[in-house]
This record gives sequence, structure tokens and C-alpha cells, in this order.
Amino acid sequence: MKTIIRAEGLTKKYGDFTAVDGISFEIREGECFGFLGPNGAGKTTTVRMIHGVSPVTSGTLIVNGRRADIKNRALKALTGVIPQEITLDIDLTVRENLLVFARFFDIPRREAKSRIGELLKFVELEAKRDSKIGELSTGMKRRLLVARALLNRPLFIVADEPTTGLDPQARHLIWQRLRQLKARGTTLILTTQYMEEAQQLCDRLVIMYGGKILKEGAPNGLIEAEIGREVVEIRIAPDRDASLVAALSTLACGHERVGDTLYFYCRDGSAIRRRIVELDLPNTVHRPATLEDVFLKLTGRSLIE
Repeated sequence: MKTIIRAEGLTKKYGDFTAVDGISFEIREGECFGFLGPNGAGKTTTVRMIHGVSPVTSGTLIVNGRRADIKNRALKALTGVIPQEITLDIDLTVRENLLVFARFFDIPRREAKSRIGELLKFVELEAKRDSKIGELSTGMKRRLLVARALLNRPLFIVADEPTTGLDPQARHLIWQRLRQLKARGTTLILTTQYMEEAQQLCDRLVIMYGGKILKEGAPNGLIEAEIGREVVEIRIAPDRDASLVAALSTLACGHERVGDTLYFYCRDGSAIRRRIVELDLPNTVHRPATLEDVFLKLTGRSLIE
């Protein structure tokens, strides 16, 4: 697959503060590539450099064969952006918002009207075309941002936490639309704090923390490598840790204590489940391993402010 974005030693500083600290990655044409991390990890700062609204402090960032630059209008023409914020004009209707945005890309009015009709159908907002923005739900506004990002028929789309604040139904509809775009060959660049979102959408991802990349890979590959296939949670007092670890550790591929819970990570949880029954342990949970387990193992389970 063709590499359309390549970063080497990419760094972004604000005075003495380093927001992105010498990271390297490649994004391939037609894939969904994710930046996963907590607030302040450097995700949004990274994608702002990718689509040319924030200058690079140092390192190399090549987008579609050209160096990324805030003055590179050709780069902006190739990019569709679904921002975190609801950046819509509340004084205009749904259709008027899209018509105004089309002017930024010099799209002829007749062609713009045609594209707008197609996109409103795509995001299921046809019935709201003449509604003011204040009349829309948050989910509808998010879907309108998806339509707006597609107006210029971009080479790639930056989706910066696109489902923040949405209910499950609206979130799943956004996921469906993003998967449809990927199926059509559009490259997606996703930033998210939602582990399920990353697991649902991403072909590959990086986990960021403190401006650095901790791990890179396919979601299922990271889960298998870092955690295993299954997790057993045992809520029990810490004074029993030594005896439980002695009884169960040979059946698991790792364990850790966090708060009131002892976690055992397993390739195959059947043996450890049988042992738990023999030990008559209450308050146990057995479940598949997830990307959230990887994330918490790498970044810590304590609250990040």
C-alpha cells in the first residue's frame, strides 16, 4: 500500500512545553489509522500538523509527497476535517452552512448544490436541510460535520474525536458512515479516547502518552501481545494477594493489582476459571481482553488530570 503520510522525529513545542516529542509513523492509503491517548497525550496536536493548521517545530512530516506546511493550500484542498468542536454557523441553515463552506474550495455553485444533496442523504439529514443549526441535536450536528468534511472530496479525512458527547445510537451511525468511507478507499486519520471506537474502526493505531508513542500496531495484535485473550478480575483484599498469585500465576501470562481488584491476563482462561471454582472465590469477573486493557496497562490506571 502507498504511504501518503510519513513522520520522522516529529516534534511540536509551545515555548518550553513539548506537546509532541520526536514521534515517527507512517499512514497508508486506504487505511484507518488511529491516535489513541488521554487528554494531553499529543493526539490533536499531531493531526493539526498533518492537516497544516499548526507548524512543525522540528522533524519531518511529508503528506502526499510534499512537506506539510501551514501555507500549503494544496494540502488543505486534499484534506477533510471533522473537528472536536461544533464549528457551524448558528445563523445559517444546514444547507447554507455547506454552501458557504463550498466557496472556500471554489466549488461551482451548481456542483456544490449537487454534492450537498448527495452528502445530506449520506448522513441522513435530508429532512433537516432548511433547519437552523440551533434546531439540531448534537448527533445531527456531528453528522453535518461529516458531510462538510466530504464536500471537497478529500484524499484523506482527519476525524478528531468525532463522536465526543454522542449517545450510543448516534455514535454507531457515525461509525457506520466512517466505515463506508473507508470501504470506498478514503484514508481516515482518527483521534479518540474511546477504546471501542478505535477497536471498531482502526486498521492500525498508535497509543500516545506525554507526547510520545508507546506502542504501534493493529488493535487485535496489540491486545494479544500485551494482554492475551482473556482477563480475570478478582475483587479481594490485598492481604490475600500472595496466596492467590501463588495459586494462579502459573495459569496466567501476567497479573497486576489496582485498587480493590487483582487482574490476571490469560491466553486461555479455562484453566484459571476451574481453579477459581476450586478455591471458591467470590466477586470474580471473566471477560475477553480489550484495547482498554492495553491502554490502561501502558498509561496507568490512575486518574489523569
